[in-house]
Amino acid sequence: MTTGRGGGRNNPYELTEESPVYVISVAAQLSGLHPQTLRQYDRLGLVSPDRTAGRGRRYSARDIDQLREVQRLSQDEGINLAGIKRIIELENQVRALRARVGELSQAVEGAAVALQQREAQVHASYRRDLVPYQDVHQSGALVVWRPQRSRD
Repeated sequence: MTTGRGGGRNNPYELTEESPVYVISVAAQLSGLHPQTLRQYDRLGLVSPDRTAGRGRRYSARDIDQLREVQRLSQDEGINLAGIKRIIELENQVRALRARVGELSQAVEGAAVALQQREAQVHASYRRDLVPYQDVHQSGALVVWRPQRSRD
């Protein structure tokens, strides 16, 4: 049994991109890196695989992709490991913020629907037996009033 990211699945046998299935030797082969490099990346926090009960590392397909990306940034772009770690942290932060924006957007939409429903309830509660009053004796004619001069 592993601990970490895979919690909350309905089917424990369902393999996803997050499923920790690869031992370190297979992960090293798939990523094209030496197992010591994978251990170093784990110590630095660049790629953190899940652990078994016996503390063995288990890598997921997403971990393999991240290992490849770390290697690409290091070799092709010339970014040092501290810079790569910061890039990964920022990407994770952006991912979390996008998820939060999605949650807040849904909450706003839900509040708007609730407001519209409440508004409809208020409009439905208006008394229909009341009719607006209009004074039929009023006219739009202009009347000029001049005071009478007193006769002395």
